[in-house]
Amino acid sequence: MSDTATMERPAAPSAAAVPPLLEIQGILKIFPGVVALNNVQLKLRAGTVHALMGENGAGKSTLMKIIAGIYTPEKGDIRLRGQPIVLKSPLDALNQGIAMIHQELNLMPYMTVAENVWITREPKNWLGLVDHAELNRKTAELFKDLNIDIDPAIEIQELSVASRQMVEIAKAVSWNSDVLIMDEPTSALTETEVAHLFAIIRRLRAQGKGIIYITHKMNELFEIADEFSVFRDGQYIATHLSSEVTRDDIIRMMVGREITQMFPKLDVPIGDVVLSVKDLCVEGIFKNVSFDIRAGEIVGMAGLVGSGRSNVAEALFGVVPATSGTISIKGKPIEIKTPTQALEAGMAFLTEDRKETGCFLALNIQENMDSAVLNQRYVSKGFVQSEQLNKDCLEMAKRLRVKTPSMDEIIQNLSGGNQQKVLVGRWLLTNPRILILDEPTRGIDVGAKAEIHRLVSELAGTGVAILMISSEMPEVLGMSDRVVVMHGGQVTGILDRKDANQVSVMDLAAK
Repeated sequence: MSDTATMERPAAPSAAAVPPLLEIQGILKIFPGVVALNNVQLKLRAGTVHALMGENGAGKSTLMKIIAGIYTPEKGDIRLRGQPIVLKSPLDALNQGIAMIHQELNLMPYMTVAENVWITREPKNWLGLVDHAELNRKTAELFKDLNIDIDPAIEIQELSVASRQMVEIAKAVSWNSDVLIMDEPTSALTETEVAHLFAIIRRLRAQGKGIIYITHKMNELFEIADEFSVFRDGQYIATHLSSEVTRDDIIRMMVGREITQMFPKLDVPIGDVVLSVKDLCVEGIFKNVSFDIRAGEIVGMAGLVGSGRSNVAEALFGVVPATSGTISIKGKPIEIKTPTQALEAGMAFLTEDRKETGCFLALNIQENMDSAVLNQRYVSKGFVQSEQLNKDCLEMAKRLRVKTPSMDEIIQNLSGGNQQKVLVGRWLLTNPRILILDEPTRGIDVGAKAEIHRLVSELAGTGVAILMISSEMPEVLGMSDRVVVMHGGQVTGILDRKDANQVSVMDLAAK
């Protein structure tokens, strides 16, 4: 039995003792060119948390959108409290007591918190106008019950991502829903914020709510879920109590194969310094950041949220140019004021936020993947070598196991994890000398993570210098030759692989 088998798990109620609150049977959903769901099933019991696990494209979010009234299945049955229901719209689902908190938050930024929570249900005064005092009072009362400390009168645009997540949860709870669907709710939360979310979930569970919880983070399943179901390639695989399985058992069910090594770090020769950063500053954000990366070396960058890690990456790539300090490539100082200059210098940069700064959501997969190389090695005498470019993009999509009916599919139609794979492929196609990866496996399933880790390690073996920023400690420790640790906009230490462990890194990150 693996170590994870000893992790703290909730005491799950007996499956036989609690009848299903929500029951799904025989669901079939077809999109053009792909069968998204084929004869899937799910049973959610009142007063339980049911985790839904599977690789990107397994069909998890599609089923949730069916339950939330966004999609209509070709066939299948949905029963709520033992009675068959037909859901024709999201409002229909809400009225039936089913609420969904989406991975991509759907709040209106220029409206207040209270207005977002009670939209379409605002209390009115005797003139028929919105009673803002009562609106704020009701919101404050709801937040007090959920232990959420947010001003109801503040505009959404002024809140952090974590606070917006809490508003979404409160909004769903405000409908007094019996079924709550949470799709990757902790993807942008700190450990403290995750603990707060879990406290809310436990309170809702104690009130008899049924919660469907989608996550790629295996430790969350063991901490918060009573039971779980696994989907693979649009099909139902199995359901188990979380107390009865190990992490390795779940991975085998998810990917249909053994993953023998999550962090396939290759032992490759380390060459000369490729990238040298000396006293780099962006005024008011970070200062005096210095480190080197050698050919074939993977340098991890660790630190708590707000430490300045992503800001350093943006300065290196010219997104927000440095205000002082020097960047040198192979010993020669270089001025990088724009991403175009960085690309010409042999850099590539996978950004942290795939929706805001990564994907061209209205374009297809081919266009998203080839966008960084159209002015590089695929152009000859002013003409794009389309045949070779298309062939290489398709091969990259296959290597990364992007699940799509074709390269012509619009990228916003893909799952978040598959979008991330397309972005990784975009930058690998540039054949960079220096590769900057900011949260490269965020929102990606375990099988794809292992594949991306393998590709990164292979790139290092070809002499590429790699800077990898990650909030996941196992990823930093498993893949890095050295670890640069930041706190408060400054480098607090640089650790060799042999000296880096969770304690030593966190000690520097919390200074």
